[in-house]
Amino acid sequence: MRRVVIAGASGFIGRVLIARYEAAGWQVHTIGRSGADARWGDTAGIAALLDGSELLVNLAGKSVNCRYTDANRAEIFRSRLETTAELRRAIAATSSPPSLWVNSSTATIYRHAEDRPMTESAGELGSGFSVAVAKAWEAELFADDLPGTRRVALRMAIVLGDGSVMPPLVRLARFGLGGPQVDGRWFATRARRRNGTQHEFRARAGAQKFSWIHIDDVAGIIDFLVERPDIDGIVNASSPHPSDNRTFMATLRRVLGVRLALPARRWMLEVGSAVIRTETELVLKSRWVVPERLSDAGYPFIWPDLEPALRDILQPERAAGEGLRSVPRNR
Repeated sequence: MRRVVIAGASGFIGRVLIARYEAAGWQVHTIGRSGADARWGDTAGIAALLDGSELLVNLAGKSVNCRYTDANRAEIFRSRLETTAELRRAIAATSSPPSLWVNSSTATIYRHAEDRPMTESAGELGSGFSVAVAKAWEAELFADDLPGTRRVALRMAIVLGDGSVMPPLVRLARFGLGGPQVDGRWFATRARRRNGTQHEFRARAGAQKFSWIHIDDVAGIIDFLVERPDIDGIVNASSPHPSDNRTFMATLRRVLGVRLALPARRWMLEVGSAVIRTETELVLKSRWVVPERLSDAGYPFIWPDLEPALRDILQPERAAGEGLRSVPRNR
């Protein structure tokens, strides 16, 4: 029986992967803080799960959808670096290590881009807190020698599905607030500049790029990587057809049948983000990322275009296990 171990499986992506692999007949094990087959801190127990498995997927890490306080910034770092390091030590302790380790990373590692798309070969890394987290996370993944395990850092764009960013965006659109999120000038505190959390005004009128990927393609890409032992290292997981904020919000409104669309300007976003305890960078940074390596390797995107992807996610009859046919089944 094919075996997969999913770390940090309690979130949106993890729940989808568990359902898919179980439906395809894989033996699925999980690593987490509670209710999992092995818990963080039990390196020997984690190694026992990994020994003889085919695939490890690590999704562990505190959500960045929070206010970047000192405590939250420290936990964002810790929850990624410590778990990744423990997985690496556990793999080194196995006699039959997983042949593939897919580790979450983020497309926000690239700079704010309005001039050209960021690829694995020619993309420029950015600066600031979020980029520092991503750099350290990937460095932890690729540290040390694991000769029996191929490692991939999956730089994921914003994942669209029945969870994550979609519910709040749908609520905004239905309440008539589904216009573009418009950047503007905003004062910078000394602490924000010191911590690398100040978003600088650049994109105008909702022109910031919006790179995205459907949850079915996140799972499909992992399946593709299992079957392609020639691919390792950095892989961008994003649709080949990115959008921008204004177009994304207009497409969402069209799919929902909503006409009223008030824009959200920078001052409104700053006040609102403070109230709901998040950061404006999440909607104002221009993320223009394309999947060069996957396209070159021939990955067949299930949802390459935005409107069909949104219609699939938002249609009430969408089946919980749709797309399972793409999962490699037991041999």
